[in-house]
Amino acid sequence: MAKDLDELLDEVESKFCRPDPPRLGMVERPRGCGGGILSNDRNRAEAKETLRSAETFEKEDDLDSLINEIFEEPNFDKKPFKLKSKSSGNTSVRASIQGLGKSCSPVYLGGTAAPCGIGTNTSQRACDHLRCIACDFWVVSYDDYMWDKSCDYLFFRNNMPEFHKLRTKLVKKKGTRAYACQCSWRSIEDLTDLQTDQQLRWVCGKH
Repeated sequence: MAKDLDELLDEVESKFCRPDPPRLGMVERPRGCGGGILSNDRNRAEAKETLRSAETFEKEDDLDSLINEIFEEPNFDKKPFKLKSKSSGNTSVRASIQGLGKSCSPVYLGGTAAPCGIGTNTSQRACDHLRCIACDFWVVSYDDYMWDKSCDYLFFRNNMPEFHKLRTKLVKKKGTRAYACQCSWRSIEDLTDLQTDQQLRWVCGKH
């Protein structure tokens, strides 16, 4: 009878009390006859605590980096500033002065026999860059022509500087040069100093 009971207990134990293979993260711990499997709650709690600590550290580190970036002096791209050398500045000034050109002194008017160019005391040339400071027009000139006696202020006022309109009052005359702006006109045969004609407001516009 006792033997039969022992065999029955062994059979029940073998069927119902066999321990399952341990799973990852679990530790085997005997519990009654079955030796039940319990999860390692303590290890899991410690792992969670460690993970929280690591996350907190990373957040604090990120926060510190962000604060440093905010208070850090901005690094703007700075273009190199080059100082112009003294010699280059002088060269620029000289070039500007030269670009202004030269003026006639004194200023001459002349017939076709007088060459055009920059007039000086030693080189008497008729200025071909005249400008009127009264009407602010450039003075035009026509070789071997003279103005008709019927010309008046309104004629030049309405027709300057178009040659096809002005030619209606031009008379052919060899050796004479016809000058005109919008407010004044002259027919010149001989070399004449402009200062001798006080009514003209013509100046050299520089060559």
